[in-house]
Amino acid sequence: MTLTKEELIQNICWLSELKRCDAANAVESLLEIVKSTLASGDDVLISGFGKFCVKDKGKRRGRNPETGESMVLPERRIVTFKCSPVLKRKLNGGQG
Repeated sequence: MTLTKEELIQNICWLSELKRCDAANAVESLLEIVKSTLASGDDVLISGFGKFCVKDKGKRRGRNPETGESMVLPERRIVTFKCSPVLKRKLNGGQG
């Protein structure tokens, strides 16, 4: 099951007793801050949760799976996530 943005907003309302519009603004603001930080090339570290890192991938050789034609794939940026030890322990039931 996937946790949607709407479900996240509802959970924040329930846990913090914020109004829905305030919770929605908080979630939207957080996501905008994360997106703009990653877009600028900086990493985002959330203690106890994990780290989002921006990685540069160089040009590489690839092929079109439909035609088999060889092509060069352009440089691009990707985002990776590494979970914190705290989250890792929680995922593994407190072990590790």
